[in-house]
Amino acid sequence: MQSETPESIPTQTSNFDVLQVEKNEHQWPIQIDLSIVDKQVGRWTSTQRELEGFELEVTDQSKPHAILELYRDERTDYRFNLSSQNPMLFVVLDNHDELSLKPIMVTASQAVAGSFMDGDYLVLSKPIPLPIQAWMEAFIGRHGELLEVRRKKRKGAGRSSGK
Repeated sequence: MQSETPESIPTQTSNFDVLQVEKNEHQWPIQIDLSIVDKQVGRWTSTQRELEGFELEVTDQSKPHAILELYRDERTDYRFNLSSQNPMLFVVLDNHDELSLKPIMVTASQAVAGSFMDGDYLVLSKPIPLPIQAWMEAFIGRHGELLEVRRKKRKGAGRSSGK
């Protein structure tokens, strides 16, 4: 029995839609190199999915692919990721079907990837290819940095009033 994806979680578009989408300022169709590997742990053998990397164009329709889409409200997450020592792209897979190589989504936001990890999803990551990093920098440059403004607490709020 295959589980259904909740309505709040964006699902990957069909193969036809991915091939119709061309790279633009906020979408980049990429091919994902995934494989199923048998791992020997002690006496036991387990089947795992591994992310081997990304191709910058969808050249083979039979291989897993998805659209990396950038959103303006996630610019802070993208900047945090790009500023890290090893910027990563995250691929979200359904954890119920161990042999499925169809991605649910690809994201550059660690917060979005983390929310999927809290659910019953497998999140794999690999370093972001340099052309995609430059594309993300251009997106942030076009739309500006999103600064999260925190409200000031009122005086005396908190555990102690300081008296």
